[in-house]
Amino acid sequence: MAVDTGILARQLGEALQARGMMMTTAESCTGGGIAAAITDIAGSSAWFDRGFVTYSNAAKTDMLGVDPALIERHGAVSREVAEAMVRGACAASGCGLGVAVTGVAGPGGGSPEKPVGTVWLACCLAAHDRLDCRLLQLDGDRAAVRRQTVMHALRACLGLLEQHPT
Repeated sequence: MAVDTGILARQLGEALQARGMMMTTAESCTGGGIAAAITDIAGSSAWFDRGFVTYSNAAKTDMLGVDPALIERHGAVSREVAEAMVRGACAASGCGLGVAVTGVAGPGGGSPEKPVGTVWLACCLAAHDRLDCRLLQLDGDRAAVRRQTVMHALRACLGLLEQHPT
């Protein structure tokens, strides 16, 4: 049985509230979809602070402090940039939990090294200095890649919280 984003977002909210934590998002390929899934939940302002939509490389640098040399060296769709994005979002917001995504949603923009559906997802639990970063290879059209990325992001945040109960 598939779990929808609303259920995952509610579970995430309950987990954050139980810990007295706030969270933030830093999104590129999802364009704010993670924040939208969260803020669809009534009362999410008790545990969701802010979201950064950093679609361009300049926005990643200006809003999140991602070093332009890092983007130049590894590309915007990379582990290094996803990690820098989530750390920057947590630092800028002061939130205890952050999630960042950067990827190629398509239909264009892919390459042999980074085909459409390539997404890097990073979660950071600031209090524990714990970072979880993973590469996703997703199938489907643009909407499907973005929808799957939102689901993976919510699940990754829940998983990181479950690993560190306090």
